[in-house]
Amino acid sequence: MSADRKPYGNKLGKLAWYNGKMVPSENLNVHITAHSLHYGLAAFEGIRAYELQNKKLAIFRCKDHMQRLLASCHTGMIPISYTLDELVEACRETVKGAELGACYLRPLAYLDAGPLGVYFDTTSHPTSVAILAMDWGKYLGAEAMNKGSRLKISSFTRHHPNISMTKAKFTGNYINSVLAKVEAKKMGFDEGILLDPEGYLAEGSGENLFVVKRGKVFTPSVETVLEGITRDTIVRILEDMNLSIAERRMTRDELYNADEAFLCGTAAEITPIAEVDMRKIGAGRPGELTQEIQKRFFDIVAGKNSKYESWLTVV
Repeated sequence: MSADRKPYGNKLGKLAWYNGKMVPSENLNVHITAHSLHYGLAAFEGIRAYELQNKKLAIFRCKDHMQRLLASCHTGMIPISYTLDELVEACRETVKGAELGACYLRPLAYLDAGPLGVYFDTTSHPTSVAILAMDWGKYLGAEAMNKGSRLKISSFTRHHPNISMTKAKFTGNYINSVLAKVEAKKMGFDEGILLDPEGYLAEGSGENLFVVKRGKVFTPSVETVLEGITRDTIVRILEDMNLSIAERRMTRDELYNADEAFLCGTAAEITPIAEVDMRKIGAGRPGELTQEIQKRFFDIVAGKNSKYESWLTVV
């Protein structure tokens, strides 16, 4: 690789955590025979560290993310030797070593170099674990966050639960998400919405979906979607607001005729939806309930709501 070509777009932190040690991020490489590179079996997470109102940094729901990473590894039979507490501490060390302030973390557990072939075993393909930090602003853009995003229903379908393990956050599960995202962007939209194998609304390429109609909140049931940690946060916020939420199958025309709708996820945070398939959602701008949920979410991650202090891992 030439010296003038950088292999990444986001600014990486100064140091990253790699197999128990802090190393310069620029020195991290993956061997060409890494099993995960060829066959897509690796587990990952996306986490954000926010600046608190006292100017300290805190990782949001770090323990929950690391529990899901371990669960994904268990599902995929990916050996991982680190405990939950060790992984949480590794995230703290990464934020410190990154020297970025508020940042996005990408933990990754992957099958490293070994013999090629679909089969792997624990002796010939060791597991490597890396945690990177990078600066990552508004995932769908500041305009989408403030004015609402433009979406399209994707031609690609969310995985059937007997085709892939849909509850695990595997790298290979995101192939159709990549294709859906590229399709949407090339057609001038911000994001795509994937339907489930039976044609009902599932999720965005990397976000969960919420719909508001006549003061009631709906979200697709969890049979085929990833049970997002931000999704769970929204459910808790709605409970605080004394609003019920229904998890059920929904059709695309229900989304078209919603009063409000929004996407949520670690990267996307709370992003309003203004339009789907050239149809305005409600007034075509962020709705009042969506804006209130946004406010409450950002209060929580900034440490302004003492009820949820346990969700903040202070660095």
